[in-house]
Amino acid sequence: MRPVSLVLFLTFTLLPFAAGHILPGLSEGRSREQKVWVREGSAAVLPCHLSPRKARESEKQLPDKISVLWKRHGGSVQQEPHVVLEVGFSGLQKTAQLMKPRVSLQDSTLRHGNFSLRIAPVRSEDVGLYEAQVKYKTEVHSCHVELGVITVALSPPNPVIEREVLLMSCNSSHRASLVETCWFHNKHPGPTSRTFCYLSGSLSIFRPAMSDAGSWRCQLRYSDEEVISATFNLQILGFDGPTSPVVYTAAGSAADLPCSLSYLPRAFGMSVVAAHWSRLAGGHLEDRGISQNLSSRSFPLHLPAVGPGDAGQYRCAVSVGHRTISRDVTLAVVTVTASIQGPISEGNHLVLTCSLTHSQGHEHFQWTHLDSAPTKSKLALATPRSLEGHSSRMGRTLEIPQVSQKDTGTWECSVYGPEGRLGAVQYELQITGAQVSSAPSIFSGQVTFGLTLTLFFLLAVCVVALALQKRARAPAFPALEGMFAVNVPRNSMEEKQKGKIQQTEC
Repeated sequence: MRPVSLVLFLTFTLLPFAAGHILPGLSEGRSREQKVWVREGSAAVLPCHLSPRKARESEKQLPDKISVLWKRHGGSVQQEPHVVLEVGFSGLQKTAQLMKPRVSLQDSTLRHGNFSLRIAPVRSEDVGLYEAQVKYKTEVHSCHVELGVITVALSPPNPVIEREVLLMSCNSSHRASLVETCWFHNKHPGPTSRTFCYLSGSLSIFRPAMSDAGSWRCQLRYSDEEVISATFNLQILGFDGPTSPVVYTAAGSAADLPCSLSYLPRAFGMSVVAAHWSRLAGGHLEDRGISQNLSSRSFPLHLPAVGPGDAGQYRCAVSVGHRTISRDVTLAVVTVTASIQGPISEGNHLVLTCSLTHSQGHEHFQWTHLDSAPTKSKLALATPRSLEGHSSRMGRTLEIPQVSQKDTGTWECSVYGPEGRLGAVQYELQITGAQVSSAPSIFSGQVTFGLTLTLFFLLAVCVVALALQKRARAPAFPALEGMFAVNVPRNSMEEKQKGKIQQTEC
């Protein structure tokens, strides 16, 4: 009894181990049935391989003479099978007329134990039970695979146009009752925070946007607890970039308004495309019509030099096939106005104001003084200078209380938003010369004090000089002041006067 017990113990111990190492697909005799679910329009591979033991035995490749026969039973096993693909011992291949361009063997040489059937693309009528019979030498093996098809339909069909109502439906060939259908976008719940789950298999998107494009997955749950899912890529023909783009341009410079499609129209079989620009305030702009051999999806509008009068909303309308899609673009012009019109003299009080048309409300401004070497591209070598001493460096206005030579050069007003720098405008400050009438008050006080001190010094010198002169004219003998006059004869007086005259002439 002991040997019998030992044999039974080893049998029941090794049986699960051996069964766990038999891969789905081809095994000795009849293989267990497999089920493959594939979305309609994609490729399906119905697996059929050698068992692990046979694969080890045939490591040196299978014999040259191998025959493979794939048959389809249709929707159920009871239906009469028909040949899908047959490869004889001679290598001659036969294919069903309806599936001839779509079926093939993954390993055309049949020398590595892979006899899987590939169907591309899969159609809804391909549903059914498939059976493979492989013969070589005296061996005969078979594989059974059931193919189920999931159908995802779009209405209207591709290309889906941005902002047009879209209906997506999902169903399968499973025979049980459908309980629930869920939709997931990019492996997460749909565009909102909630999950899109319905009793039916349809999902409506009333105004599809470019954010709705990408990978979608529909998941079907049936009454027999079967859960089936399919993934597909939703392509929406619309415009690249933000929904309502705003272009910030400095007054006097050129502007390019964007109008670029998300895909090349010829990717959807459309070769005739026409684009038309118009200004919403009134008036039609240039037409851009493109016909066959379209190699571009961009239709920008170029404005050579813009001013505040060019600011506003523009519309780009693109006709694709029998449908037209449009996008509005806003042109915002940045300008600088100075408080002084005409020449600016040194010492003037100057205020520069940065203005923006069609502000979105989230912009802020920054002033920078640029130092640049003489070059064609001034911005390329520009370096910001310190704005210390000025009352404003952030905000729309820049105030310079007294303009000086160090303020000469380029002042730049940059416009910033949440996404970064949006645009900039420059102002060239040139000073004509010094202004005498507006000399600083400190210097005027010093001059007045110096002139007063000089006049006081000159007055003191004059007083001293007069005093000295008066003192020099005083008599040497004060006693002579009391002398009285005496009569002298006339002749003697004349002689004395003549003598004095002669002395004077000498």
